Amino acid sequence: MANAATIGGRQKQQRRRLPARRLFSVDEYYRMAEAGILGPDERVELVEGEIIQMAPIGDAHGACVIGLTDWFGAHTQGRALLGVQTALRLTPNLEPEPDIMLLRRREDRYWHGHPTAADVLLIIEVSDSSLRYDRETKLPLYAREGVPEAWLVDLPHERIEAYRRPENGHYQDVETFTRGASLSPLAFPDLSIGVDEILG
Repeated sequence: MANAATIGGRQKQQRRRLPARRLFSVDEYYRMAEAGILGPDERVELVEGEIIQMAPIGDAHGACVIGLTDWFGAHTQGRALLGVQTALRLTPNLEPEPDIMLLRRREDRYWHGHPTAADVLLIIEVSDSSLRYDRETKLPLYAREGVPEAWLVDLPHERIEAYRRPENGHYQDVETFTRGASLSPLAFPDLSIGVDEILG
């Protein structure tokens, strides 16, 4: 009969034998797309080397992204570039696709490379079924890489969470805005958008 020490040793060996995950680099990720392994219509992003299937875009999510695109396009024209569900190159194995990005203007308009954290003024993630993933996985990654500000549009609870001042992998300032309130991007304090306008 096996004693506790023997059982414990076997459990450690079994844990050691668990298969390792195969993580991918951004270059490998793009080669998979070029080879047709990832279809052109697949909604995926690369997060810490893992290919993540993104949630389908529901009606409210889609309408919110369209409204934000329209508002920021009109109000930041000539001052920032607007990225909509566009790749953001953060590390060699981290390339998420935020719903909205306000980007520093560049003469090449990013023809010669995806935006990086240094280019980002504001990220907006619109969340319904992906709320927990966006809050607990993506936002800490944005903070870790130094994205200065991120808004989480919480559709189920009808509120906006603004995350600011990243330090040591965490946003130091977190503020919640509900219907009737308005908020301004740090990069453009003269602009103010109402929560009701975002949520519809």
